[in-house]
Amino acid sequence: MGMGMDLSMRQTLGLKQLLAPRMIQSMEILQLPIAALQERIEKELQENPVLELSDSAPLEPETAEVVEGPAQEEFDADAPLKHDAADPGAELEFKRLEELDRDWEGAFNQEEHRPSRAATDELGDKKLDAMQNILDRPQSLQDFLAEQLVELELSPDDKLLAMHIISFIDRTGYVGRRNEKDQFLPVSLLEIASTFEPPTTLQRVEQVLHTVQHLDPPGVAARDLRECLLLQVNDETEHRALTRKIILDHLEDIQHNRLPNIQKQTGASLEDIHEAIVVIKHLNPKPGNQFSSERTRYVTPDVIIEKNDAGEYDIRLTDDWAPRLNISKKWYQMYKDRGEDPKTREYLKKRLQSAEWLKDAIEQRRNTLERVTRAIVGRQKAFLDFGPDHIEPLKMQQIADQVKVHVTTVSRAVDDKWIMTPRGVFPLKRFFVGAATNKETGEQIPWEKVKKALLDMVSEEDKNKPLSDEELESRMQQAGFPVKRRTVTKYRKLLNIPSSRERKDWGT
Repeated sequence: MGMGMDLSMRQTLGLKQLLAPRMIQSMEILQLPIAALQERIEKELQENPVLELSDSAPLEPETAEVVEGPAQEEFDADAPLKHDAADPGAELEFKRLEELDRDWEGAFNQEEHRPSRAATDELGDKKLDAMQNILDRPQSLQDFLAEQLVELELSPDDKLLAMHIISFIDRTGYVGRRNEKDQFLPVSLLEIASTFEPPTTLQRVEQVLHTVQHLDPPGVAARDLRECLLLQVNDETEHRALTRKIILDHLEDIQHNRLPNIQKQTGASLEDIHEAIVVIKHLNPKPGNQFSSERTRYVTPDVIIEKNDAGEYDIRLTDDWAPRLNISKKWYQMYKDRGEDPKTREYLKKRLQSAEWLKDAIEQRRNTLERVTRAIVGRQKAFLDFGPDHIEPLKMQQIADQVKVHVTTVSRAVDDKWIMTPRGVFPLKRFFVGAATNKETGEQIPWEKVKKALLDMVSEEDKNKPLSDEELESRMQQAGFPVKRRTVTKYRKLLNIPSSRERKDWGT
């Protein structure tokens, strides 16, 4: 009996050791979006000589332009296969202004920034031409500034120093750099002076910096938010003196809608203050962003959904754009030839096994992704028919139960995958939403509908008497949305809706 148990344990251990690399590879392949899968296949073709491309050539992938859950540890094995920063006080002030800048997200008008472009409403049979072409690399901010320097009457040394300063301008247009976490760090004039060859003085750096600050786009090469906004205020700006004073001393008051405080400190009328604030909100707090190519992301969808003549949705996976793999029979014959060198046969065994596993993992990815997508589309037909406002509550567990796989398999299948639909291009995860339950009716209401109702109520309120969170709670409940005040507060903040005091219109 002991020997039997020992044999059983060894067999089980051997099976686990055999399955582990296959499971790991299947998890990895399933989680890859189509572009990454293509790269993986190309890599395997280079590294494994028994793999080759099949005769059928892959189609060209479509690309779609879009504007931008925790990893699971399990896998279903049964699933189908301004200031000088050298001054510490100034550095703290800069950090405070950076926080203020983040708090002001959305407060400025951004007409000059490139808008996002939704996917077309009609897919039809033809390729989406606008989605097939990825834009050429746009001109960088540094290139644009350098071109302007050529036209300036500067000495060669000053032009070199100006270029040196420009090299310290980050993608948002400020003088600074990004760390490994993509956090902005200011750069001191001392660092700029000491890293120039030959090293120069702070006074000269500041003088040439002011020259760079007069280049386009307005506000470029600033050292903090205040300086950036002040650089954009010129002699033609309405209420110039008041606008400058508000920028210098009252940005926090604007943020918190403390207009009476500005009136008290400046002695200006509410009407003039209103007009000055309108001017400020039309300034660009990040002048370099219009040169950034990161605002638009081009994705290749993994799935395309098209409506057929019967009004149903056809599902087409795009993995047929990936290179097709084949294993030539000659490698199997060579492996079976017992007259072949044992080391060669052992090498071929590993390579053939690796190739078969890869082909199986790719087929498993296709099978699982298709079944999961089909189940999602079946549950979210109203979304596809009428738009995002008609999304239904949906959990990954529901799809897992329907497809009969573990929920972690669903999570991996939808991770970083995009779907092209007649309604636009969406991440597959977009179709999973939580819901609030109306205890009286038992109705499940998607949180997205709750958020939209909250936005509508705030947009329609009397700004002379904006609704408090308690009043919003009452109105939401009267409208059939079962939310508590803390939930109203939570979603108001998530939607960047200011508090009722900050939304108050003080009049003119």
